[in-house]
Amino acid sequence: MHKYELGVIMVPTLEEEALKTEHEWLMEQIAKFGGVIDKVDNWGKRRLAYEIQKFNEGFYSFIYIDAPPEMPKEIEERLRIRESVLRFMFVRREDMEKKAAKAAKEAPKEVADE
Repeated sequence: MHKYELGVIMVPTLEEEALKTEHEWLMEQIAKFGGVIDKVDNWGKRRLAYEIQKFNEGFYSFIYIDAPPEMPKEIEERLRIRESVLRFMFVRREDMEKKAAKAAKEAPKEVADE
């Protein structure tokens, strides 16, 4: 099992009930392929950095998952065809932790002035 972070941006035209349905569908897909959800962080509607499909805003959600290595591919295939999804991205969290630790080791050490 690996640790992943899934970031999803959904279209801003979704009603509250439709947005809830989309989130439930996504949670079911994650569970279906063996993923265990650690945490869900819904940011709500935010302005996009650039226009996507003529939208300037979107609903942001970040989902932290423990899952087998083949699960991201399966979820990505299903997210690609969802009309309500503007963008999504899977990131393996261990990779982020390793990069942060490596950067901390390589950073020059400050010399204390006396």
